[in-house]
Amino acid sequence: MTTAPSLPRSIPAWIKALDDVQLPAFAGPHAKVRAALRNGELSMRQIADEIHASPVLALNFIREANRSSAGANPVDSLESALSRIGLQRAEELLARIPAREAHEIPQPLRQMVLISRHASQQANGLFAARLARLWQEIHWGSLLFLAPAWTLVAAYPQLLEQWEQRLLVRREPARRLEIELLGVPLQELCLALARHWHLPEWIVQGYRLLGGNRRLLVKALHIARDNEHPLHQQQMLDADPDLRRWLTLPSNTIVLANGLALSAHHSWGDVHALRWQRLAGLYLQVPLGELQQLVHQQAVASAQAIGPTDLWHPAQALLWPWKSRFQRQQDKPAAPPSAEALARWREQCRLLLAEPSPFANVLQLTQAVRSALDSLGMQRVLVMLVDRRQQRLVAQQTVGLPDSAGRLVLVPEQSQVLRKLLEKPALLNLTPDNRATYSALLPGSLKALFAGGHLLLRSVGAGRPAMLLAADQAGAPISELSLQAFEKTAQCIERAMVNFAKRSA
Repeated sequence: MTTAPSLPRSIPAWIKALDDVQLPAFAGPHAKVRAALRNGELSMRQIADEIHASPVLALNFIREANRSSAGANPVDSLESALSRIGLQRAEELLARIPAREAHEIPQPLRQMVLISRHASQQANGLFAARLARLWQEIHWGSLLFLAPAWTLVAAYPQLLEQWEQRLLVRREPARRLEIELLGVPLQELCLALARHWHLPEWIVQGYRLLGGNRRLLVKALHIARDNEHPLHQQQMLDADPDLRRWLTLPSNTIVLANGLALSAHHSWGDVHALRWQRLAGLYLQVPLGELQQLVHQQAVASAQAIGPTDLWHPAQALLWPWKSRFQRQQDKPAAPPSAEALARWREQCRLLLAEPSPFANVLQLTQAVRSALDSLGMQRVLVMLVDRRQQRLVAQQTVGLPDSAGRLVLVPEQSQVLRKLLEKPALLNLTPDNRATYSALLPGSLKALFAGGHLLLRSVGAGRPAMLLAADQAGAPISELSLQAFEKTAQCIERAMVNFAKRSA
């Protein structure tokens, strides 16, 4: 995939392009902040509390305060930013920020902001209580650390998909990919933007850490691997005062929090997630198991604070057993269907293959599809149809899923995997070996319904697919016999769709 000619290719060109990007804010918080600014009885702290609900608004106010006073010390909190620019200028700035409903804001931007909110929760939960006097720096630094990337995906949403496809699926080297897509290393671009916008100093220090202190970072990761021997770890740190001094810098907390959030977004069990967990454990001087428990708790707290969303939150992946418990689940295949269930399955397949089609409408057809997959032993099933404009997948039938699944609507354009499946009938068999590869390319709402290690996705149709089947056995391994029966069922469904089309004609 080549880079679009219109993309900048140097850091000055990127800064010029991204400086002109106006990030939209959610309409609800935008209206509340406007009302707060016009309420003469509220204190700066109370107004800041209203802005707190919108990371985009917080970024704009802090950036404006620091940009207008380039020679002064950068502010690191909303309250300080409001005091510096004043309420009148704050209201003028707010008027220039577009207010949008959630569905009007590009999904890549909303997803990046969600990751930042998760990182902020990790920072607050893991570090702020231990460094209480620095909680403002920790909170706002962790929340706004990825702000340069917000602007990048807002201006060029396609970059996020290209990045995920080539880095996570094709496993291309990150450095080479950055140069090919952006023309410059991503870390250098983020550092340049953080400096240009005069973001809090901890954010600048964080990007310097990632780009300029590789030797110390590698040494810290090496010590962190020995997590089961804390005394030996401490002895190694004591033997290297420079490393110990560097590791315990408070500004490192925001890098650790974002590393934990970004790696968990991809996969809790990925090697990168384990590295960040070990490094955070070394910083906090807690065992790996305890650190993982704390990180999981903060992820859940973050998901609860954000509430229902069509985006992917890593806390959803904690619904299934993890680590050793997940491994035991992988080793235990689902029980095969009973003889009675197989008899019902064969009957449903005969019904699907009948000519002329016995179905009077699409509802009857999809009900037969659901019954066939249920009889086959699939414990969770979702049957979706492509709408007439080929723009959406709409849920029609479910088995073993919450009621909300029956109202699910997916936009294939927003998922590389769905787009590929809807090009022609195909099967994607997700397993623990390949699920991490495809996880970032699947809609979050779909992953939340089918938490587990194993999932079958099958597009069905005569020619261009008109139906998508998602089915599993509660995340357990799917035997070769069940896989063959599932594929046979899909072929019967395709035949039923052909017969039904003839009857409708």
